[in-house]
Amino acid sequence: MGRAARRAAANAVVDSPGRSGVVVCRGCCCGNPRKDPRTDHGAQLRRLEDIADERPSQVSVRTSDCLGPCSQANVVVVRPSALGRRGGGRPVWLALVRDLGVVDLLEGWLADGGPGLAPIPDLLSLHVIPAPKSSS
Repeated sequence: MGRAARRAAANAVVDSPGRSGVVVCRGCCCGNPRKDPRTDHGAQLRRLEDIADERPSQVSVRTSDCLGPCSQANVVVVRPSALGRRGGGRPVWLALVRDLGVVDLLEGWLADGGPGLAPIPDLLSLHVIPAPKSSS
């Protein structure tokens, strides 16, 4: 998948205007135990899915094929809700999301409203990376 397609997948419109969208990369490197055997990739994805199940009106979770910055696996993109977009929120790309502590920080931010509605927690901001440049 090319960069433009990866970016489009991560920036796809969220199902519901009230929900933030979480796009979890599960391509060639992200989620790959050979690349990072210390991370329980399955538990991480299940925890993110649990967050969406616990807050169905606030959060949706999707997986995507390779989103890009493979050297910074695991990559997660957090899309603002429609309300968050109106508040100036833009997609936030997170890298090196390898432990459940980072997922806990993400959960708290989403519970507070996510991009455009709540400031990103300081520790979570350490995982923010720029969106990959489109090749077009």
